Amino acid sequence: EVITWVVQRLQEPLPGEVAREKMMAKPLNGQKFKLNHEQPPRPGGVMLLLYPHEDKIYLPLTRRPDYNGVHSGQVSFPGGKAEREDHSLIETALRETEEEIGVQRSDIKIIGQLSEFFVAASNFNVLPVVGYLEQKPRFEPDATEVAAVLEARIDQLLDPAYQKVRDMDVRGYQLRTPYFDVQGNIVWGATAMMLSEFVSVLHDIPTIGLKA
Repeated sequence: EVITWVVQRLQEPLPGEVAREKMMAKPLNGQKFKLNHEQPPRPGGVMLLLYPHEDKIYLPLTRRPDYNGVHSGQVSFPGGKAEREDHSLIETALRETEEEIGVQRSDIKIIGQLSEFFVAASNFNVLPVVGYLEQKPRFEPDATEVAAVLEARIDQLLDPAYQKVRDMDVRGYQLRTPYFDVQGNIVWGATAMMLSEFVSVLHDIPTIGLKA
């Protein structure tokens, strides 16, 4: 019944930027970001994949390996850039989910999407796609792209106790950073902002505890 409600809610107007801004990192000391991208934003798709487990609803996040890039070691949704063979950004999200965490795209039911989101740090314009599985999947992460799969409980994401703030030094910028605490991992930045929109969508959920 929760999923039925989510499907209906995602067909209505989305909270978009108003909801995302709640988890936006803000520079301290009057600093301003300097991002001069020479190319137009690249299209991409990410997946918010809901599934039931032990009477609760979860979604997987991935922790990236450490590498020489702007998102090194960060927590994100399964997803990535659009390829030529993708007929839509929904297909991009499905393909990337299968490649990154081993969930077969044919098993995923697409139930909606959130507002498109521009990720300034990496110059991506991302479509967050919402999918659903009938049961908990067996994750098979790609070791080159995924250091760990984190299973986030939706009711905890809704709980203010798991929404925190800390100051961070990110590539020389001092930031006051709201984040979600997922199994002790800091989920911040673009992922937290997209999650914030989804949490806002769920705030009127009629089922206490978000049971499956």
